[in-house]
Amino acid sequence: MELFPAIDLRDGNAVRLVEGDYARMTVFSSDPAAVAMGFKEQGAKNLHVVDLDGAKDAALANFSTIRRLIEESGLFVEVGGGIRTEDAIDSYLSLGAGRVILGTAAVTDYPFLEEMVKKYGGRIAVGVDTKDGCVATHGWLETSALKGVDFCRRLRDSGVKTVIYTDISRDGRMQGTNLSLYEELSQIQGLDIIASGGISSLEEIVKLKDVVHGAILGKALYVGAIDLREALMNA
Repeated sequence: MELFPAIDLRDGNAVRLVEGDYARMTVFSSDPAAVAMGFKEQGAKNLHVVDLDGAKDAALANFSTIRRLIEESGLFVEVGGGIRTEDAIDSYLSLGAGRVILGTAAVTDYPFLEEMVKKYGGRIAVGVDTKDGCVATHGWLETSALKGVDFCRRLRDSGVKTVIYTDISRDGRMQGTNLSLYEELSQIQGLDIIASGGISSLEEIVKLKDVVHGAILGKALYVGAIDLREALMNA
């Protein structure tokens, strides 16, 4: 199983939210590039980066910071947050991002998603973020009637290879991930699921490794609940 330490960006800082609530934000570092290098020194090969300002405002608000993360870390970096045009996709891929994540755009403009998947293939991933099983958009500020598991099946049928699936109710709470949900998602053949939200112990990583393709580690790393070196050894 691949592990993706996470860096969420707000105003150029590395931060964490609770349940996607911008009002419940903790700033962990004013130097995200140093955080990324710390992950690399512990053995990380991948990095998950989200532009929280972009997710809310549909702008590449932290572009210069993400450029530094990609150029200085040398890691495989997947980037999400506010990517709703082909120009934005091209901008990040031109920087050297390994993969870009479409979220809101995949829900609100499905033909655009299909076109981008045909053009860029596996370099396009989709972030499926759900509240009470339904897909949330616009930085988790709006919730659709679209069921997350059903949407994943449709994405697979459209040629999407990778889905980052977040149960928002678990995100940042340090109360465990939704293992039963990921077991259900694992039944969708041909789709690589990356689990995100609430992973708070090494035991969960061990349980997930035979269920999903990858997992994102966020707050648990920042507060010291999970040691990244140990997690990588057990993934």
